[in-house]
Amino acid sequence: MKKKVVGLGEVLWDILPGHTCLGGAPANFAYITTLMGDQGIVASRVGEDSRGVEALRRMEEVGLNIDLVQTDRSHPTGTVNVEVDGNGQARFEIADPVAWDFLEWTPAWQTLAQDADAVCFGSLAQRSKESRATIRNFLRAASPQTLRVFDVNLRQHYYSQEVLAESMRLADIVKLNDEELPKVMSLAGLPHKDEKSSAQKLMDAYDLELVCITRGGRGSLLVRGTDLSEHPGFRVSVADTVGSGDAFTAGLVHEYLHGASLTLMNEVANLVGAWVASEVGAMPTPKRGALEHSLAEIR
Repeated sequence: MKKKVVGLGEVLWDILPGHTCLGGAPANFAYITTLMGDQGIVASRVGEDSRGVEALRRMEEVGLNIDLVQTDRSHPTGTVNVEVDGNGQARFEIADPVAWDFLEWTPAWQTLAQDADAVCFGSLAQRSKESRATIRNFLRAASPQTLRVFDVNLRQHYYSQEVLAESMRLADIVKLNDEELPKVMSLAGLPHKDEKSSAQKLMDAYDLELVCITRGGRGSLLVRGTDLSEHPGFRVSVADTVGSGDAFTAGLVHEYLHGASLTLMNEVANLVGAWVASEVGAMPTPKRGALEHSLAEIR
């Protein structure tokens, strides 16, 4: 049975050397969610400009539901200048302010929140007070059964102790990478000794169901209660890492919603993340039209 899964926050264009790709963590997440068989819905905002029109067209073209994407006549569609180093690692320069800084709390979004099986949100889209308030309204309006996933995204200076703490209090699952973990622990006023103990401290401090720590090409650690799963990751030829973490999150949430074990969640999440890293851009087209074909080649 398809689950209704919402990517809440920014939609933007990633401007890379030589090409431009549609992105933004919530849109990337919703795209992979749809490829995996659930209903990925983007809740975001674009400008009433040529980039906004093209973003809506592109999202619809790749099978995303765009009915809940707002348009803004006063602010431009978001863009990010992306520089990729020799190892395929990306660095970002994010335009500010843009349309997704003005997410509006509407009756349509309230209905979506109440109907969603899961919602994934991040820290970047909360850089403005308007969008931060809307995101919190969305999370509070959701059903108690709705899975709330906080994907930490420490970009430039667009985060704070207050945003991180409140987001973790509202979440069931927190996902972050190994570079973000020491910063998050410091801002939370918690000691950081190692990944496993820090994950447990976050779970206890914020009453979380699951903490996920990704390690780039070296896999990931999942901690749930007293159980943990470590995965070494998959070796691939990296095209660029843009969107690979969002794909990982989508794989994790899909398997969680469908009752998978911790080990299977970790396996699938790493597999999907590795596939996106091996392709250019955050929304690659599956080979021969099916995600299973692409994932089988990674294995």
